[in-house]
Amino acid sequence: MTNKSRRVAVLGGGITGLSAAFYLLKLAKERGETVEVTVLEGSDRLGGRIHTLRRDGFVIERGPDSFLARKLPMIRLAEELGLIGELTGTNPQAKKTYISREGKLVSMPQGLVMGVPTDSDKFMQTELVSEQGKLRALQESELPGEAKAEDDSVGAFLERRMGKEMVERVFEPLLAGIHAGDLYKLGLEATFPQFKRMVEEHGSLIAGTRAAQQHAAAAAKTGGGASVSSAAPELPASVFLTFTNGLSTVIEALEQRIRAEGGNIRLEAKVREIEPIAEPKEAAYRLHMLDGTVCEADQVVVTLPAYVAEELLAPHMDVSALSAIRYVSVANVVLGYAADGFGHELDGSGFLVPRGEKRLITASTWTSAKWRHTAPEDKRLIRCYVGRANDEQGVELDDEAMTAAVRGDLRDLMGLEAQPEFVEITRLRRSMPQYPVGHVGAIADFRAELAQKLPGLFATGAAFEAVGLPDCVAQGKQAAEALLAN
Repeated sequence: MTNKSRRVAVLGGGITGLSAAFYLLKLAKERGETVEVTVLEGSDRLGGRIHTLRRDGFVIERGPDSFLARKLPMIRLAEELGLIGELTGTNPQAKKTYISREGKLVSMPQGLVMGVPTDSDKFMQTELVSEQGKLRALQESELPGEAKAEDDSVGAFLERRMGKEMVERVFEPLLAGIHAGDLYKLGLEATFPQFKRMVEEHGSLIAGTRAAQQHAAAAAKTGGGASVSSAAPELPASVFLTFTNGLSTVIEALEQRIRAEGGNIRLEAKVREIEPIAEPKEAAYRLHMLDGTVCEADQVVVTLPAYVAEELLAPHMDVSALSAIRYVSVANVVLGYAADGFGHELDGSGFLVPRGEKRLITASTWTSAKWRHTAPEDKRLIRCYVGRANDEQGVELDDEAMTAAVRGDLRDLMGLEAQPEFVEITRLRRSMPQYPVGHVGAIADFRAELAQKLPGLFATGAAFEAVGLPDCVAQGKQAAEALLAN
């Protein structure tokens, strides 16, 4: 396609779709090609689950609030967008994280990495797990390796390695919260494949985690961590990063750059049907929009939720890999307070609530303590999470009932009696994809068939490989590279 510009339609204006559009334009320009890119977003705003509210000096995240610093695609994107100087890390003083145990907040022991105890002395002092449970967990380093080659659930794997009590009291609130999922239904390969690799390479989770710690420490000494160009400011030393003006900063910058490079972005542009053109002359695909208009494209990137992509692709191929991905609904409840009379020192980053505690809240971030930029000095900001797999009914409580229940949990667990100055509730229905056991293989088969049945059409996004923001950026860039190579 050297004599005419190729037209690419990107379905979905979330972080994956916007990254795909950005890299399509950038990489094509570097190759001396011309690409016409159109982003079709079905809603009235860009960003997908990323949604920052800025009000009265507060920076409030209605969706995700940060990303892992060790995953470089977001940092690379920030550098390319000129945003490196706006990255900020967590408050180094807010190190403590608590877990609820029988209505009491108990500090997580030092040396616990992704739930795996690496310091046996400190672990034996915790009240989170019974004496028997702690001894069972520490026996993990003496267990034989894993013989199972096929995929397994995260819960079954961790229970074999460290015992059921550790799964219920530590791993479930810590790990399941990332997906709002059920550890006994989430596939290990798709969510925490590093656990399996640790056992394969080091004989146990404990040994593998300690080795990973040593490697990270050595990399930090030699400057082998996250790096940017020599002209860029040094990155904060933090496990998590975000932008001082909120994560919507990157969405706004992507939109500006895409438009500046000639890309077209259409809001409230929902595709109802993808029609392959049997004998393509002017285009390979005809996209029929909900408003009756048609958009033609040579190539298409689908970055939609699995249940939306499933409807569009079902007439053309087997979509069972997509239909196997169920989604969980969650809600975020953000409460803003005056510091005067608040009555809690917020001596950490927040707390987690195991399923067995039977609270409406599944976790709480003490946002103004964890992220210093999020509230004025004389204010306090707390975010609470509602909803998880097999327990989503709380998401549909009306605002008054949800606020009352959340405040009741905060009163019970934190002793927090203060009246909030405002409450912001965001319901994210069908927002958290649940990767089933066998997901990685099923998606590989799906993509192989997709390439055969619908050449020039690429499907990607949070439903496919990982939900983290850097993972979504990476998938968008990979889609751009794949289409330009075609």
